[in-house]
Formats: sequence, structure tokens, C-alpha cells
Amino acid sequence: MPTPFQKRVYAALALVPRGRVTTYKLLAGHLRCRSCRAVGQALKRNPYAPKVPCHRVIASDLTPGGFMGRRDASALRRKLDLLAKEGVRFQAGKLAEPRRLFMFRTNAGHAHNLKNSKFQNPNSKE
Repeated sequence: MPTPFQKRVYAALALVPRGRVTTYKLLAGHLRCRSCRAVGQALKRNPYAPKVPCHRVIASDLTPGGFMGRRDASALRRKLDLLAKEGVRFQAGKLAEPRRLFMFRTNAGHAHNLKNSKFQNPNSKE
């Protein structure tokens, strides 16, 4: 069963659209969490994949980062393949099109979306 923090991470990540990526740091900042590693650990335990697309989170230096708690070649290849299917490309090990970086909004409507997300409420029928 996901913790309340993990549910918040999954709800926020569900906002990142197909064909876009965010960083562990941006996601942590959006959640007002000081630890990018805590976000990474939550994603490592993501029980909602692929609905909550943890492959859309990359490192702050715009390199792919890890996937499923691993950094080996097979995990990285799987992450890059998933992103490529969404049109996200890497060149020389970095995000080829920085315009694909998703920036979270912090307006009241956005906070409402997180609050009412089915990932925040696992009993939701959606």
C-alpha cells in the first residue's frame, strides 16, 4: 500500500503529459519536498505503472537518470525506448529538445487536481 507521500508523487507525475518529461528536482519542488531522492524512491515503488509514467522523470542535468530503481544498461534502454515511443529523444546522453521539459504550475486549480486525484484516493472507481 503506497504511503501518503508516494500517493502525492504519483498524483503529481500523472499530470506530466505524453511526449513530455520532468526532473526529479522539479517534481520534488512541486511537492515542496527537499529530497529528490525521496521522489526517486517513491517512483521505484510505483504500483500504478504505466498509468503513472515514472519513465517520464529524468535527472536535472537532462540525462535519463535511473529507471525502476536501477541504472544498468537494460533498465536505461527500456526507459529510453518508452520515451522514444512518446517522441522524446536523447542526443549525446541528454534531452535533445529541452522544450519537452514539463514545468508544473502552482495555481489553486492545479493544487485541486492533485487533491482529487485517484492516486491520492486509491478507492476511486476511475
